[in-house]
Amino acid sequence: MDCPACHYRVAESARFCPSCGAALAESATPTLSHADGGAISPTARKTSIEKTESDSGFSSVHGAAGSGRFDPGTLLSRRYRIVALVGKGGMGEVYRADDLRLRQTVALKFLPDALAEDGGALARFHNEVRVARQVSHPNVCRVFDVGESEGRTFLTMEYVDGEDLSSLLRRIGRLPPDKALQIARQLAAGLAAAHEYGVLHRDLKPANIMLDGRGKVRITDFGLAVVAKEIQAAEIRSGTPAYMAPEQLAGKEVTVRSDLYSLGMVLYEIFTGKRPVDSVTTGDFARPRPHSTPLSSSSSAPELDPLVERVILRCLEKDPARRPASAMQVAAALPGGDPLAAALAAGETPSPEMVAAAGESEGLNPAAAWAWLASAFLGILAVVLLNARTLPTSIVPLQKRPEVLEEKARDLLGKLGYTDPAADSTAAFVNDDAYLRYVRLNDKSKTRLENLDARAISFWYRQSPRILVPAQFIGGITGQDPPMDVSGMALVWFDSRGQLLKLEVVPPQLEKLPSAALAPDWSILFAEAGLDPVAWTPTEPIWTPPSYADVRFAWQGSLPGRQGTPMRIEAAAFRGKPVSFELIGPWTEPARMRIPRQLSGERAAYVILLVVFIILLAGGALLAWRNLRLGRGDRKGAFRLALFIFALVVGSWLLSKHHVAAMAELGSFVQMLCGALFAAGFLWELYIALEPSVRRRRPETLVSWSRLLAGGLRDPLVGRCLLIGCAAGTVTSLLYRLYLLSLPWLGYPPQLPSLEPPPAASVLLGGLQTLAVIVSVPVVDIFGALGILFLLLLFRLALRKEWIAVAAVIVTFAAVGALQSEAWFLAAIVQALWVGLQLFVLTRFGLTALVAMSLTEDFLRFFPATIPASTWYAAIGWIGPALVAGLAIYGFSAAMRGKPLFGGAAFEE
Repeated sequence: MDCPACHYRVAESARFCPSCGAALAESATPTLSHADGGAISPTARKTSIEKTESDSGFSSVHGAAGSGRFDPGTLLSRRYRIVALVGKGGMGEVYRADDLRLRQTVALKFLPDALAEDGGALARFHNEVRVARQVSHPNVCRVFDVGESEGRTFLTMEYVDGEDLSSLLRRIGRLPPDKALQIARQLAAGLAAAHEYGVLHRDLKPANIMLDGRGKVRITDFGLAVVAKEIQAAEIRSGTPAYMAPEQLAGKEVTVRSDLYSLGMVLYEIFTGKRPVDSVTTGDFARPRPHSTPLSSSSSAPELDPLVERVILRCLEKDPARRPASAMQVAAALPGGDPLAAALAAGETPSPEMVAAAGESEGLNPAAAWAWLASAFLGILAVVLLNARTLPTSIVPLQKRPEVLEEKARDLLGKLGYTDPAADSTAAFVNDDAYLRYVRLNDKSKTRLENLDARAISFWYRQSPRILVPAQFIGGITGQDPPMDVSGMALVWFDSRGQLLKLEVVPPQLEKLPSAALAPDWSILFAEAGLDPVAWTPTEPIWTPPSYADVRFAWQGSLPGRQGTPMRIEAAAFRGKPVSFELIGPWTEPARMRIPRQLSGERAAYVILLVVFIILLAGGALLAWRNLRLGRGDRKGAFRLALFIFALVVGSWLLSKHHVAAMAELGSFVQMLCGALFAAGFLWELYIALEPSVRRRRPETLVSWSRLLAGGLRDPLVGRCLLIGCAAGTVTSLLYRLYLLSLPWLGYPPQLPSLEPPPAASVLLGGLQTLAVIVSVPVVDIFGALGILFLLLLFRLALRKEWIAVAAVIVTFAAVGALQSEAWFLAAIVQALWVGLQLFVLTRFGLTALVAMSLTEDFLRFFPATIPASTWYAAIGWIGPALVAGLAIYGFSAAMRGKPLFGGAAFEE
């Protein structure tokens, strides 16, 4: 309002004009609503930071002229004009003043004479104010500066136009529970902000807590607070005895927990309207109070929430070590707070149940959910569009179905005279690793994919008069396992066009009637290979056949359209039947004489991966043993996860393995059981080793994961993580495909096609093999996600800094990517981006989102989905995008559960 005499703009609550000193008529002041803690009448409304507690040494001064050292209208330091004295006592005087330079109202606090005359104390005070100025929080009264007038030191601070909590409590008694809870949270937040800068209040009480006109809490009198590490023994007892902690009253120490004791006293008063101890006089507080017992808060307020009572009584513990560790812990422990944050603030490891119960209870709002779902679908579409130029099956088209190639192989063997029925047979698509390695070493052009031979992706079929049982403990039947050592075994290789590359048959060990060596009709095999016998010149054979033969033949020439590449055909027969036929090029390696060549970069990458695996296995075992010994670890969750992995491994074996009705099936079952137990045990060990540390340091990473393990499949937070993980997975899938397309654009040779890892080849077989891949993918992805989390934890423990640990993980994986690529620099960048995105998803959204991200990447990578539907594997290829879309829709529905959809419908359980 304006002064009626000089028209100077003054605050509504001013009694005198700061410009001319004229008395002002008392104006109507706003009234707080009941929602803000009860109505505050205009007469009860205070206009300053007041000191009204009798035991604090302050007397209330409601702006009466002449009751203080300075009269209204006095100008100090040519800047501050006194409006009124608003509080005075043993701790000094507080005036309301106008800052004429900045044209705003401030509070001036003049220090007691004893403090002003003590040079050492004054120096410490200046330093303390410098620290207190850094405390900037909505619930803390700000300290601006230190000034001096007439030899007296004063400080300027924020003026809060409202009522102090002490006055409010005397007027209305205890506050309504909801308003009390709101004030309690704000008090804890403001005190935590001060403690964060090492500032102790030492005098927290209702008289030092203001509620402004909006009911917002401000903690005042931080100007006399101290820096914890600089407090002097003589200053320990400074403050108001009625609210002092026992150790402070006894002169022992003042710590953060001392302030929390005072906070507990204030909270008790707020929620019950009474003080929590049975001593009521200053003298009593000075003597027996360290041994007094707090009254039960529930006896003073029977309807008090038990959680609130527990928090208050913990704050009022006589032993400081038994009080909460921080004000943040107090705020988190209040009803509606975050118990997870409370446990972390207390330095405790939250339980798995607490982690599962923490965090948000809702998934996504409709707009965000639809945006994430749209992103996932657009990402899937973009990936499928790029597949036409990046998939191995697009670069090396597979022209015939696997069942057609199997039938063709059987027909060929029949034409060659091998008509005995087979007891067992199997087939698979594979990479011709020797050929691809040769191309990589000898063709660095940007157009090498155009000259790629159809043998880059091959198909083999083998049959046997006995049951086929692999000799290797790990893996299934391959072209060489079990070995070709049984008479009647046959192996046929075709390229991607269905033309013959290799034939191998084991001749009979015992002849019934020996006969002379005969030359077979090789034209059948030349025709199957798509070659004209006339174009090939006979030569001396130099490659011995894999099994015994009585005649050997060889030809040299070149493939149609590839006259620049010298080729040989080595063949052998036994008693007129071909037992060996193979097209041999510069890439063919004598595997029985030496180990196939391996690129140095590949060897280094394998070494790094082996070291990582050993670290996971050995380091996980040590950490798991330590956690078990200390009673840590979510054993229930680890067991559930291990059981899930075990079931997936068993399911994959049931669907994919070559099962036979013979005793050999028992051996296969034992192998599977050993592998499943190892996988489950390894994951159990890794989880027990990893989970307690993550739960202690980054529990938010495990919130949705803990809910998922507990069976919360429809939990909104789980749904949110699944949806976001799907969208993130499409981004990294796009990144990989753009990397492949950019190689020739940037002058690098394009990456050669490969059906690695093996699931990509198994998918093409269709039927149960495809289903087995779907079942097995989560096993690999869960291991991978936990592995990344474990490496991040190990680097964090070793390097101490979070950002250094993240950088170390990124560098490790970038090095592996660079060593396996010809464009090592670009590959390192892309690999670093990929790992960086995974770490971002892990730390921002949690482990569930990372697993969903990995599932998305693998389903889009293993299944060859393209827009043209003319290929025989089109239906198989679209299974991957369909699975990702289904996972995203499921996550969307869970995240939107119970929320309106398009303004009317809603997703419900």
